[in-house]
Amino acid sequence: MAVIYRIATKTARMQAVVDDIGPNGKLKLFTAADVLLATFPLASVAGTVSGTVLTFADANGAAPGVLNTTASAAGDAAKATVTTSADVDIITGLTVGTSAADLIVNATTLSINQAVTITAATISHA
Repeated sequence: MAVIYRIATKTARMQAVVDDIGPNGKLKLFTAADVLLATFPLASVAGTVSGTVLTFADANGAAPGVLNTTASAAGDAAKATVTTSADVDIITGLTVGTSAADLIVNATTLSINQAVTITAATISHA
């Protein structure tokens, strides 16, 4: 049987993730071979928690859950991490895709200097 947490516990755990990221965290897209493709700067507070959902906030003022940046390398985005401003991993193993993924992007095949947008930058507590 799966472990089930009450909503208040899930909310507190997601808020602890925001606190752990700290100010000016980053969301990073990688290829399956760990090539860094793009870094999205997060707002001074990485996001907001509502119930069991963490919605990331863009440092450049995009709408909640939308992140924008420019690709720094070429390749196929396959996974993502969230780090502190000092590049300490807080969340790893996020999937990336144009649908049915943890993070929804406008394109998974990226070229250098291409505009990249995450249109659904949210994660949910299981």
